[in-house]
Amino acid sequence: MHILVVEDDKSISDLIKIHLELNEFKVCQAYNGLEGKESVETNDYDLIILDLMMPTMSGYELLPVLREKGIPVIILSAKNQLEDKVKGFHLGADDYLTKPFEAIELMMRVKAVLSRTSKSVTTYIKHGLTIEWKKRLVYKEEKLIDLTLKEYELLMYLIENEGIALSRNQLLEAVWDYDFMGESRTVDTHIQKLRKKLEIPIETIYKYGYRLEA
Repeated sequence: MHILVVEDDKSISDLIKIHLELNEFKVCQAYNGLEGKESVETNDYDLIILDLMMPTMSGYELLPVLREKGIPVIILSAKNQLEDKVKGFHLGADDYLTKPFEAIELMMRVKAVLSRTSKSVTTYIKHGLTIEWKKRLVYKEEKLIDLTLKEYELLMYLIENEGIALSRNQLLEAVWDYDFMGESRTVDTHIQKLRKKLEIPIETIYKYGYRLEA
């Protein structure tokens, strides 16, 4: 897998590169949006890790170019306000991680996005589940399970962030959209339904949210 890191802070870029290479990824670096744009025009990448605030061309300006090329993007930014995240996702980001960050979480998010977007990965098999991504079919021990749209989308988000603690608000925003005026009980109800239907290890994080065991 070939990953491009577009980050103007060289120390952060180098740190990301080290951890990616330790996980056997091939890594290239660009230090502003324009360099990133030129790099994607001459190379094939499986994923872009993108900072937002950069000289010459910002991450916001580069995002539409990357989406046109169909390259998955993880935004890595010090901008942690909800409106910044909303803008990033609306422009086509696949994930958003705020600085400072733990290297292990970044690696887990990288693997989750690649698992979801890789053209070669069409089936998920774990926790007694078999999921055919393209057909949106979920099996438990070879039995087809009937899930509602929101149950399916919640399951996908948990799988994409496997091993990561997710707050109720984060799940609401990701699955029910940012303008959904719902309550955390909506998440709790759907989690209970997934547990009952699929019998998968979704851990409750006290007074916070949930985590699908890795």
